[in-house]
Amino acid sequence: MITIKNSHELFHTLHQLSRKLTNKLNEALKPFGLFSAQWSVIFVLKTKGSLTQKELCEYLFVEAPPMTRTIQRLVKQGFVKQVQGKDKREKHIQLTEAALNDFPKWERAVFETNQTLLNGLPETSQVELLNLQTSWLKVL
Repeated sequence: MITIKNSHELFHTLHQLSRKLTNKLNEALKPFGLFSAQWSVIFVLKTKGSLTQKELCEYLFVEAPPMTRTIQRLVKQGFVKQVQGKDKREKHIQLTEAALNDFPKWERAVFETNQTLLNGLPETSQVELLNLQTSWLKVL
C-alpha cells in the first residue's frame, strides 16, 4: 500500500513531468506560432474530425473559458473555423485547409520532440507507461 508521503511524491513528480513535457512541446511548436494547448485541439480535430467546443472540452479535460481562448486564437491564425450545427447554439470546430496543409510540419516537429524525450527510456517501459496511463484514465 502506498503511504501518504509516497502519494504526495507520486503526484508531485507527475505534475513536474507534465510541466516539463509541456514546456518542451511549446519550444518545438514556437517556430510555427503554436502552443501545446493549440496543438492538442488541432491533433484531436485531425484524428476525430469536426467536434463541438463542449466535446473538445470533455475530451481534453479543459474548462470552457481557456478552450474558448484557444479556439479564438486558432480562428485568428486561420487554422480552425466554426461551422453552424443543426441547433443554432451549436457550433462545430473544424480544421481549415491551411491547417491541413501545415499539419505534417507540426506533426513532424512534435514527433521529433517526443522521440528525443523518450530517448533512454526502453521500449518496454514506454509500452508499460502507455498501458498504465490508458488504464488510469479509464477509471478517473
